[in-house]
Amino acid sequence: MNNWKKLLCSLTVVCLILPVTSILAAAEKPFGHENLVPVREIAAKNGAEVSWQQQTGQITIRKGELTIVVRVGEKQAIVNGQVIPLDHPVQLTKGVTFMDEGFLTEILKATPEDMFISLLSEGDGKEAAKYIHTSVSGVLTPTLLSQLWGALEGQNGKITSEAIAKHVENNTVHRNVTYTFKTELTRINITVRMNDDGLVDDMYIAAATPDVYQKPSYDDPSAYTEQDITVGQGNLALPGTLTLPKGEGPFPVVILVHGSGPSNRDAAIGGAKPFRDLAVGLASQGVAVLRYDKVTYEHTYKVASQPKFTLKQESVDQVTDAVDMLKKNTQIDSSSIFVAGHSQGGFALPLIIAEDDQHDIAGSILLAAPSSSFVDVLTEQQDELVDRMKQLGLDTELIQGQADFYKNVAKIVKDPNYSVDHLPEAFPLQPAYWWFEQRDYVPAELAKTQNIPMLVIQGENDVQVSMNQFRTWKSALQGRSNVTYNSYPKVNHLLTSYDGLSIGQEYAEPSNVSKAIIDDIAKWVLK
Repeated sequence: MNNWKKLLCSLTVVCLILPVTSILAAAEKPFGHENLVPVREIAAKNGAEVSWQQQTGQITIRKGELTIVVRVGEKQAIVNGQVIPLDHPVQLTKGVTFMDEGFLTEILKATPEDMFISLLSEGDGKEAAKYIHTSVSGVLTPTLLSQLWGALEGQNGKITSEAIAKHVENNTVHRNVTYTFKTELTRINITVRMNDDGLVDDMYIAAATPDVYQKPSYDDPSAYTEQDITVGQGNLALPGTLTLPKGEGPFPVVILVHGSGPSNRDAAIGGAKPFRDLAVGLASQGVAVLRYDKVTYEHTYKVASQPKFTLKQESVDQVTDAVDMLKKNTQIDSSSIFVAGHSQGGFALPLIIAEDDQHDIAGSILLAAPSSSFVDVLTEQQDELVDRMKQLGLDTELIQGQADFYKNVAKIVKDPNYSVDHLPEAFPLQPAYWWFEQRDYVPAELAKTQNIPMLVIQGENDVQVSMNQFRTWKSALQGRSNVTYNSYPKVNHLLTSYDGLSIGQEYAEPSNVSKAIIDDIAKWVLK
């Protein structure tokens, strides 16, 4: 990193690029110095102010708390009191001051997140930590920040020094800046989540995969509108989207709850965006849909800093906040608020209903939802995958090792010697508390005690949640008359129809939620 970049990285000041109020006409450069630029023009373009002392020839450039002082004829700049050498002397030609383009342009354009990423790449966690907001400083410590880049290279191979792409996207909670880096083995995205104060509020790191998603045939943009919303308040507030049918409301609404793992509001994975499909499909049939970025996605490191993070915090609390918000929306029929949980989200639905003290939820929709305990489903899932791979004549050695690993996890969780008050010292899947806190929770058993209308939807080609779980729902709830069961022969875990035997490899290909599922949910909700 250049000396001036290192200096800028050491500043704890955060400066926003302000709109240009005036752009001066292009000035004539000094002869033979094409690398020089007019100081006042470049400063104005980048929201900085310039003052000039004619007697001393001193020019002062200020942007926020960044102060750059140069003098005509000198080959240096003083940045916040520190001297930085320049490639060329500052020059005055026909009343216009010129200086090095690379230095002035980049030092004024550099954003806090750019400096933060540069410091990460150099392993300078001490300086990088100065850009971290207090909400996440307990986990994004100087030590972790110093080691982060090396850890990423250990997993992915040497990382290119410069990002090959940079994408900025704003939501109602963060300004998200995603840097794509090429490594020896793959490509990774590092998303820096900036708050309103211009400080790093969280981060999200994932493999960089191409977006091959294709909109479904039932997506009719003329049939709905979308609004940006925020679910909840405080450090864990979540950005989301409310998809509303066109026309005059109020409308029934479905709140979508994610499966396991960090996921955005579309539940995007590979070539699929099942939550987006559900939203546009249902809205086209008169049913509003609320979806939001999952807390482990939008606030990854904040969540990681909580050793006693629970399933309730991950999948239940946000629904309570969402219901409260929807009840106040005049476009929503407050008597027709439904909740649909996919996979782990469906697993948590009985807990969600149990939290609904005001009985605001009119019905629950289980989408590929486990009915047994989490560790039992985990074990069954591994056996199902190995069996299907054998049917396809595939090598199962690697996947058998994975299956054995997860079975060992399940064995430890079931060990009566351990509990939330006595966690194993070296549990292989952290946080251990999450696993033991809901060890004895069986969703079908809790659902027995509830009487809210339910729609249970299951794909018969699902490798992750098998038909055995569907049958257990039927068996456990056979005493209830307000439960509807639908299964679909070719549908996999992503709720899309797949002709082959699903083992998850097809997730990478473009796919959409089956229209039959969209139709059945809409009919059930509207009736």
